[in-house]
Amino acid sequence: MLNRVILMGRLVADPELRQTTSGISVATFRIAVDRNYQAKGSAERQADFIPCVAWRQTAEFISRYFSKGRMIALEGSLQSRNYEDKTGAKRTAYEVIVDQAYFADSKPAGGQPDRSGVPFPTEPPQFEEAQRGGSLSVGDFGSFEEVDTDDGDLPF
Repeated sequence: MLNRVILMGRLVADPELRQTTSGISVATFRIAVDRNYQAKGSAERQADFIPCVAWRQTAEFISRYFSKGRMIALEGSLQSRNYEDKTGAKRTAYEVIVDQAYFADSKPAGGQPDRSGVPFPTEPPQFEEAQRGGSLSVGDFGSFEEVDTDDGDLPF
């Protein structure tokens, strides 16, 4: 089975960051994604408003560096859930569970700090550990072995 969603759009409002009772961070937000076409007789493009949920470090990252109007690219999966509304009617909600989030626009004008007062990062956050003197490992090449292909056969 395959359930992968890739979207790019603008945040409709500031992300809402909350904590579960067990202390896990969760951010909820909506993004506006323009459709690829315009309706006849309309000068404006239509947009879909897509609810998104991010957990743990991804939630903290999004709530720290993104605010209303900022362009975001994200990867995740589509999830549905059933519930009853106040009148007792059965409803279904769809939302994107965000696995990864990426900057999709340039820095805020004039290098202004974002709403949290933290300057916009110059490097992606995943590289911060390496900049502080930690190691960034790509893989273990210790068991690398050259394969002799003189006989013309490929080793696979």
